[in-house]
Amino acid sequence: MTVVGANHSPVALRSTRDSSPVSWPDHILAWRDKLLASQRFQRWAAGFPLTRKIAENRAKTLFDLCAGFVYSQVLLACVQLGLFDILAERPHTAVELSSRLALPSAAVTRLMMAAVALQLVEHRSGGRFGLGIHGAALRGNPAIADMIAHHVMLYDDLRDPVALLRGRSPATALAAYWPYARSAQPDALGDDAVAAYSTLMSSSQELIAQDVLDAWPLSRHRCLLDVGGGEGAFLIAAAARAADLHLMLYDLPAVAARAQARFAAAGLAHRASVASGDFLQSPLPRGADIVTLVRVLHDHDDNSALALLRNIRAALPSDGVLLIAEPMPGTAATDAIGDAYFGFYLLAMGSGRTRRAGEIAQLLRASGFDGGCQIATRRPLFAGAVIARPVD
Repeated sequence: MTVVGANHSPVALRSTRDSSPVSWPDHILAWRDKLLASQRFQRWAAGFPLTRKIAENRAKTLFDLCAGFVYSQVLLACVQLGLFDILAERPHTAVELSSRLALPSAAVTRLMMAAVALQLVEHRSGGRFGLGIHGAALRGNPAIADMIAHHVMLYDDLRDPVALLRGRSPATALAAYWPYARSAQPDALGDDAVAAYSTLMSSSQELIAQDVLDAWPLSRHRCLLDVGGGEGAFLIAAAARAADLHLMLYDLPAVAARAQARFAAAGLAHRASVASGDFLQSPLPRGADIVTLVRVLHDHDDNSALALLRNIRAALPSDGVLLIAEPMPGTAATDAIGDAYFGFYLLAMGSGRTRRAGEIAQLLRASGFDGGCQIATRRPLFAGAVIARPVD
C-alpha cells in the first residue's frame, strides 16, 4: 500500500495544465466564486433584506481572518498582565486597573474595550469591568493560558510564512523548544533540554485526559503503557479512574526521570513503572494490554510514525489494543485547528503533521494493526480518538 509522504498533501493537486474534464460541480463553484468576487453583487447582497444578514456574517468572518493576529495579541496582553485573575477577585474600574496593571489609564481603557469586544471582559455596574464569558472559561483552564504564553515563539516563527513554507526560514524557536523533533539522538538530551516542553505538555494534558478516559474506560484493562507519556499526567489521571490498573510509562531518559519523581509525589510509585529510550528504535516494554499514544503520533512524519507503530505492535499481545488520541481534522469543527493551527505549528516545529482518521488507518494497516475504529470524544476540537487492534 502507499502511505502519504511526510512533505506531501494527502490530496493530489492537479496541474494547471491538466486537461482532465471539469465536472459540473466545478462549473457551479466557478460561477459562485465569480459572483462573490463581484463588488456589485456584494453591495446588492448587503442591501437586500433576505441576504443582508448572510452578507454581514460573511464580511465579519473575512475581517476576523484579517484581524486574527491582533485579536490574539489582545488575548496575550491580558494573560501576560494577569488580568483575568485580577477580575476574578472582583470587578474593577479602569482607575483601579491602571494601578494594578502598571499601565496608563488611556492604555487600560484601550485594552479593556478591545477585551470587551472579544468577550474576554464585560462591562459591569458602576463603570467597572468583570470577566466575560471567554475570560471566565479561560481562567478555568490554566493550561490554555500556558499555551497562549507559549505562542510568543510561534508568532515569531510565522512572521514570514512563505519563507517557512519554502524551507528558507532561519532556525525556528519552536524547533529549539522541541529539540527531540530534529535531534539525531533524542535519548541523549538532558533535563535542561526537556524541562520546558515537558512542563508545558504536562499542563496542557489536562485539557484532554478526562475526555480520552471518558471515551474509552480503562476498567476492562489490567496494564496501561503510555508511550511518549511525558511527566505522567495522563497516567495519573488514568490511575484515578481505574484503581487496579498497573501503569507503565516510556519516554526519553530525561523525561522519564521527571515522570518517576511525579509518580512518587502522587503516591503512585507502587503502581507505576518507568522505562526510557528512543521509542523509534529501542524495544518497548512488554506486559501491557493497552498502549496509548496521546498527542504523540502527529509529532512525527510518516516514516517515523510507521516505525513507532511497528514498535508498539511488537510489544502488544494479540488481544491488546492501541489507543491514539490527538487532533484529527476531517469535520467542520476540527479542520481549522487540525489543518490550519497544527498544520503550521508542526511546520515551525520541524516535524510531523495532523492526519485524518483514514490516514491514520493507512499507517495502522501498514504496521500490523487493523484499520482502527474512531470513537467519539466530548470535545473533538481538542482531540479525536482511534482504537486499533493487532492483526496476524
